[in-house]
Amino acid sequence: MSTTIRLLSYNVRSLRDDRQAVARVIRATAPDVVCLQEMPRFFRWRKHAARLARESGLVTVTGGAPSCGTMILSRLRVAVERAEDLTFPLTRGAHRRGLATAVLRLGRDTRLAVISCHLSLLAAERRAQGELLLRRLAAMDVPAGVVAGDINEPAGGPTFRRLAGALTDGWERAPAGGEFTYPAGAGRRRIDAVLCTEAVTVRSCGVPTAPAADDLVRASDHLPVLAELTV
Repeated sequence: MSTTIRLLSYNVRSLRDDRQAVARVIRATAPDVVCLQEMPRFFRWRKHAARLARESGLVTVTGGAPSCGTMILSRLRVAVERAEDLTFPLTRGAHRRGLATAVLRLGRDTRLAVISCHLSLLAAERRAQGELLLRRLAAMDVPAGVVAGDINEPAGGPTFRRLAGALTDGWERAPAGGEFTYPAGAGRRRIDAVLCTEAVTVRSCGVPTAPAADDLVRASDHLPVLAELTV
């Protein structure tokens, strides 16, 4: 028996722009699971996360400060089997980054490993993080898996190609919606992605068209990526 899941990936720039617009975008796309990047991770980060989850009609699964700003939210119908926050090794002088990871259960039999990621701006560090990301997904030992987040590199870059070679680039498999994710006001690059294991079928993937255009521009400097998946 298959289960259809709507998954949204969104870099929200620490909610510095318009938090309510972010919530409206999330509600308009009606996701089951949300992978966030650049959530607040310092002063009162739990309060910011709880407020966004509440305004979006979701609950917090894991992430925040312990995973350096990556986070996973979900609908109440999604059960959390296990969750873990990880940090990447720190390169001196660079911004520390990490992963929010969870094994989710939808219905009686459907299990899905989910990772929210935000990779480095530095090419060498980004490549190393890409390898660690793939190892972490394999270690979760769930056939159906999704990696979603800000790769910080265009689709033709070496780290992006490595990830898309090991996994399925949802955008390439079933493109839908806008063509670019950054910057939000005048997109020129696709640096955000939803990547899946072979046990996940991508029905559609791209920048959603449902939210109001002004909300997309006000909410963040990134556009979200919405994927409809079947497990």
